[in-house]
Amino acid sequence: MNTLLRNLDRYFHISEHGSTIRTEVLAGLTTFAAMSYILVVNPNILAAGGMPIEGLITVTALAAAIGTLLMAILANYPIALAPGMGLNAFFAFTMCLTLNVPWQGALGIVFWNGVLFIALSLSGIRSKIADAIPDALKIGVQCGIGLFIAFIGLKNAGIISANPATLVSLGDLSQAAPLVALAGIILTVILMVKKIPGAILLSVLFISIAGLFIQTESGPITHLPEHFVGMPDSIQNTWLKMDIGYPLRHFEQTWDLVFALLFVNMFDTIGTLIGVSRKAGLLDAQNKLPKMGKALTADATASIAGAALGTSPVTSYVESAAGISAGGRTGLTGVVVAILFILALFLTPVMKAIPLMATTPALVMIGILMMESFKHIDTDDLTSLATATVALLTMPLTFSISEGIALGAITYTGIMLGTGRGKQVSWLTYGITTVFVMRYIFGVA
Repeated sequence: MNTLLRNLDRYFHISEHGSTIRTEVLAGLTTFAAMSYILVVNPNILAAGGMPIEGLITVTALAAAIGTLLMAILANYPIALAPGMGLNAFFAFTMCLTLNVPWQGALGIVFWNGVLFIALSLSGIRSKIADAIPDALKIGVQCGIGLFIAFIGLKNAGIISANPATLVSLGDLSQAAPLVALAGIILTVILMVKKIPGAILLSVLFISIAGLFIQTESGPITHLPEHFVGMPDSIQNTWLKMDIGYPLRHFEQTWDLVFALLFVNMFDTIGTLIGVSRKAGLLDAQNKLPKMGKALTADATASIAGAALGTSPVTSYVESAAGISAGGRTGLTGVVVAILFILALFLTPVMKAIPLMATTPALVMIGILMMESFKHIDTDDLTSLATATVALLTMPLTFSISEGIALGAITYTGIMLGTGRGKQVSWLTYGITTVFVMRYIFGVA
């Protein structure tokens, strides 16, 4: 045992980072508790896009475990990965439902997204792209995704509903289900404010338990599983079902989806890595992440593996900050998280019993957290404010992240040209805007 502990310390440089094996294990437990809600939420979102739900819990856990292990081994960072929130919504609601891309073809788009991400990271072009895109558009996209996710959560719970006159309206709050979901949202925020580990997961469990006592026409919202422990579901329905040729055969219809997915994935990943690493004290004197290339390679490779398994892009999770706050400083934290994701698969019967409505607090809370970025918008600069606002409003109202990126880019470029500041716009932003304008004019979508 002592030999094993010494080898772990030597491999992950635990002592050098001022940590201990015990601290790293506790940090892994904390991170897993903070992000384990994805095992319930991700399968429901992907299933809404038409994917067969049987096996998606297994797919989600395996993708998270593989991605987190890659980050631990390649970069030795205490950062966990899993199918990304927002990216899964884009996959299901924009690509599959709105644009009618078959889920196999959507997985093919995810595959190429990972390949391009690796190519851009290794070539160094990634940093040039990151610098060229205006901050207002980056922030508007992140906030828009947050609103989009929260909108889906409110819809799932019946708190908002369709209305032919106003498009959407308030749901029937005389019913118990939306009221319990609303209580779950409030409970989640309270637990987050009190910094309770696993706050989102606890709220999901709260609603699931309450659902046992809420009757509908078809019976209680939540049904107790026959068994609480069981073998994981097979992934035969999705394993290697990706159609990597789909984006090539339908390039005119999918190029913007590939770009939008790459755009969102890139800035979401970079923002998360920098933010979480700053909290862990991993940045160097120039405020840069020393192993950014390895971290991005791990992230992109995880997306390719996720596509093969059958899920939307895998990305770094901001919930890793919970484990870092608990003292995690090395990849051993990630190894613990990966092991816990695998062990959680034996609780699949319990996770399958959790109703869709119970995911509302998770979706709304993630949306709230993503809206935090809006504080970085210079509200005295009308150009930045208009760009961000157009992008963030377009996404939930059109159920499309790519349309939000397009209209946000067009708005920014148009205002900069119209106010005589065209020279301040990067060539990349001009290129993106031109392509999107041509797409709208000639109807190429």
